Amino acid sequence: MNIDLLNDMQKEAVINTEGPLLILAGAGSGKTRVLTHRIAYLIEEKEVFPSNILAITFTNKAAKEMRIRVEKLIGEASNGMWMGTFHSICVKILRRYASLIGYERDFVIYDPTDQKTLARECLKELNIDEKKTTFRYVLGKISEAKNDMLTPKEYEKLYSGDFYLDKVVKVYELYQRKLINNNAMDFDDLILNAIKVLKENEKILSDYQRKFKYVLVDEYQDTNKAQYVLVRYLSMGYVNLCVVGDNDQSIYGWRGADIRNIRDFEKDFPGAKIIKLEQNYRSSVNILNAANNVIKNNINRKSKKLWTDNDLGEKIHYYKAQSEMDEAYFVVRNLIADKKRNKRNNLDYAVLYRTNAQSRVLEDAFRREGVSYKLVGGTKFYDRREIKDFISYMRIIQNPVDELSIKRAINIPKRGIGPKTIEKIKGFAYENNLSLYQALVYAAKKDLFSKKINKGIKEFVTIIEKYKNDALERKVSFLMEDVLNDIGYIEELKLDNTLESRSRIENLREMISAAKEFERTSETGLLAEFLEEFSLRSDIDNVEEDDDSVLLMTLHSAKGLEFPIVFMVGLEEGIFPSSRSLNEDESVEEERRLMYVGITRAEEKLFITHSSIRSMYGKTSCNLVSRFIEEIPSELLDVPKDEVASRKTRKTSFTSQMKADLAYKEKSKSKIEDVTVIKTGTKVFHKIFGEGTVVSLKGNKGEENVTIVFKTKGIKKLKLSIAPLEIIQ
Repeated sequence: MNIDLLNDMQKEAVINTEGPLLILAGAGSGKTRVLTHRIAYLIEEKEVFPSNILAITFTNKAAKEMRIRVEKLIGEASNGMWMGTFHSICVKILRRYASLIGYERDFVIYDPTDQKTLARECLKELNIDEKKTTFRYVLGKISEAKNDMLTPKEYEKLYSGDFYLDKVVKVYELYQRKLINNNAMDFDDLILNAIKVLKENEKILSDYQRKFKYVLVDEYQDTNKAQYVLVRYLSMGYVNLCVVGDNDQSIYGWRGADIRNIRDFEKDFPGAKIIKLEQNYRSSVNILNAANNVIKNNINRKSKKLWTDNDLGEKIHYYKAQSEMDEAYFVVRNLIADKKRNKRNNLDYAVLYRTNAQSRVLEDAFRREGVSYKLVGGTKFYDRREIKDFISYMRIIQNPVDELSIKRAINIPKRGIGPKTIEKIKGFAYENNLSLYQALVYAAKKDLFSKKINKGIKEFVTIIEKYKNDALERKVSFLMEDVLNDIGYIEELKLDNTLESRSRIENLREMISAAKEFERTSETGLLAEFLEEFSLRSDIDNVEEDDDSVLLMTLHSAKGLEFPIVFMVGLEEGIFPSSRSLNEDESVEEERRLMYVGITRAEEKLFITHSSIRSMYGKTSCNLVSRFIEEIPSELLDVPKDEVASRKTRKTSFTSQMKADLAYKEKSKSKIEDVTVIKTGTKVFHKIFGEGTVVSLKGNKGEENVTIVFKTKGIKKLKLSIAPLEIIQ
């Protein structure tokens, strides 16, 4: 392995192997290259056993790419290293020790679709009106609680009796009980339960701490509290912890990521060294200058300025559309023209937007112009009905107490076993302290129902019993092929004989191909490992590099990717930055980081657009141009002179407003510093949001973040030092 090809700072990051290290890696600065060379250096130069290295990523794609690159550097010498996502690493621990915390080792993992089904079931059982309290809201709050490591009982202590969260308290308790009864975990549980194993078993924790002499974590800025605790637990044996991240690319606060993990790294790990990777190898000078000028407006950041030896490049192409349709056709026209002129592939282009709702008009334009596109985050192969149906069978074979999968699969194909029959069997199971599957086995033996229903139950139970043991030793592709033939699903679809049913048959057969593909790279080739990979895959993992389609995706989905040409659309106040962020400084800063991520996805050309009039969610509105466009200097934009002049006028007005806001905040600050009695339960008044109740207070003195439930505006997170609050009780 030769590290002479690395730049000076990259070399520093590779050879500083002892003690805690924070690598601040700017966009396109070669962080994956540094991580892989660091791993190779540890193994080849420092003679560290691969099994003593733990490398954690956020996506399967990143883990796969890293593993391939390490193998290219040092070959098979890297075998035995623990490398994977947070979730896959935790699954590895839990497969060995789940029995210590009340689970069986063959637990199943519930993906978002399963969680939705389970949450709706809980709402129904608790007689909660889903129109008023949606499953999305409930699941979001449950995930927040788990990210903050709050059990149902702890959550109840905090929020029981709260007008807005009391229903969540009830659902969370039932939801978690059902997961345990089904021997199932959701994604958040994987991390929480791994922590629980380590926390409650000192010897196991000690064994892992001795094992992992070197721990590396990618995308550290995106870690939440639970992930942070897991990393501390596993790395504290030797404290040779290397984290790589970029505070300017922390964009997942809305799903629990805590930017303080990277900001406070030196406090958390005394003696830590910081190395900055600021040379960008991806983008042109103009694109980087635009990114730097936007992100410098964030106050709470570790300073860093990207630079490059690349060409100056084209100016940023800016377009003010008349409507969202005009905007969409601007994108397609310019894409077609550029593709023809430069003989590019469709995969060289990406269209990025703030919310999924913006994709519809773009899709219409691409379809009408005959341009192949792929929607990242749309209905994916593994989310299709027939695939989920079939996977339910495989999950029951792996874990017969999975009640959710039984309910889905038992009447596919039709066996005359409807919801009423299931409810009767559930009642019988409850009365006799049996799982749903055990009750079905009993019903099959005793003929408890009509002839037709008994026949259906026997068919179902026979299939599961037939393949339970096979799953432990047969390759998954052969197992799945036999199960698919036995259940009669394809025969039922053939009788339907429609275009849709034929397509569904093709998809089911494609699952066998997917299983064979999985076997080529898996450790065991068995069902348990396949189901883990199936459950943990993400949208980006499903993007095939040889599929020549333009990618349409949200800015969040684009994280970690790069494209020669990028179109960013919908840069308007209330859309990007989103309306939910406009009254919170921390949220606006996160939106600005998202803009920075979007800009730095582009290698050669960047198009940014906004629309004078936009129709979304059934409403038509006129939105101001996004402040993020205002933050890009006019000389970096390719726009007509009169448009530049009008931008200057708007910018002056916008800057004046920002100064007025800051002055107001300073005035409010002196006022709030006297309010030292604010605590959980304090009644407060906010100039914009009205009356509310403080439900949590977090952070160091002077840096506290306060969460308030307002009577008319819902839950808001504010920085206490600048929020215009008055105590009213």
